[in-house]
Amino acid sequence: MTPPATTPFVVNGRRYAPPARPAVVICLDGSSDEYLDAALDRGRMPHLQRMARDGYRGLARSALPSFTNVNNASIATGAPPAVHGIVGNYFYDAASGQEVMMNSPTFLRAETIFAAAARSGRRVAVVSAKEKLRKLLAQGLVGPEAPGVGGIAVSSEKAHEALVATHGIEDLERVVGLPTPPIYSGAASLYVLEAGVALLARQRADFLYLSTTDFIQHKFAPEAVEALEFYGGIDAALGRLLAQGAVVGLTADHGMNAKQHPGGGPNVIYLESALTQQFGPGFRVILPITDPYVAHHGALGSFAVVHLPPPGAAAPVRQWVSELAGVTEVYDRSTAARKLELPEDRLGDLVVLAGRDVVLGRTPEWHDLAAVAGGLRSHGGRYEEMVPFLLSEPLRPAYAARAAGDPRNFDIFDFVLNGTAL
Repeated sequence: MTPPATTPFVVNGRRYAPPARPAVVICLDGSSDEYLDAALDRGRMPHLQRMARDGYRGLARSALPSFTNVNNASIATGAPPAVHGIVGNYFYDAASGQEVMMNSPTFLRAETIFAAAARSGRRVAVVSAKEKLRKLLAQGLVGPEAPGVGGIAVSSEKAHEALVATHGIEDLERVVGLPTPPIYSGAASLYVLEAGVALLARQRADFLYLSTTDFIQHKFAPEAVEALEFYGGIDAALGRLLAQGAVVGLTADHGMNAKQHPGGGPNVIYLESALTQQFGPGFRVILPITDPYVAHHGALGSFAVVHLPPPGAAAPVRQWVSELAGVTEVYDRSTAARKLELPEDRLGDLVVLAGRDVVLGRTPEWHDLAAVAGGLRSHGGRYEEMVPFLLSEPLRPAYAARAAGDPRNFDIFDFVLNGTAL
């Protein structure tokens, strides 16, 4: 087989010089460092322990809001949301006057590292657990809109539907050796990594992005038996990737925290209801965590966007919201864009963040809490911002210095391709 191409390429102002080795970046959805610590302390992750010993282990800051689409788009482009334009899983599109999912690649305003790497000669594969994410990350890599590029983009959720014309590969279940798993399971994430192992072993890819789902983290605390078993499975697949000579980088899109009252039940501020009661009708609260996977979180997270009714005097509303117990930050549109590195034209009049154990909702009627009746674990705010950041190889001195400062999770491809002392 032809060795991996080493032709440098530039994406969104960064130059990448890939090594003559397979390169794999893993995004472990919802994995705060506590999950890795719990599994490591119990001997469940020997391969990760070896990465930390022989390479690098630290923390990085994710993009805000700390949601899936936002951070996967940041990792895929090596840039913050202000550049790539993805502000959540869900937003109010002022141009159409509709609340819509941000799953379409048409919302992405920046090129992906994957498309550029494929054009430079790398055999690129993107494997996500969720189909919504596959569609977003496949831009310019595969399908009718990317003729001649030759990449692969598949999801474990729809593995059985993969076709060469639209996904760059067919018969994925046979390639992986496993049937399509249910999306509400830990198996959906393990399938992502096993697909990466298989594509690497079959020499179908030498540049991989593997992005899991956070079903387990939404349901189980780090010390739970189910979580420990899940991370043991992650580690076994990680070992198979390392055994094939890949340089591996591992991070997460966001962390996870319990968001419930001490006695049980979600700890929710129904922001739209509260605003209507205080100021009158016409408020529209958007919850960017909203996606088709309601069993994960019931559309409750720690980040919300508020659209004011006209004429919309933001200052008194901002002051009132900031005094609500459980609210930690409130910004007007321009301040939020500047402080949180978000695209101003895709925000509302106010941006609201909540505390470690608090989520923001719209109205009690808007949410189906049956899905989270057993306990709510969620994300979206500052308290889920810090995530693991690991490399399988030692860092070059300049990158070691950067890692000691304020690295971002979307620096991971830069560190893997440029920063390791191979």
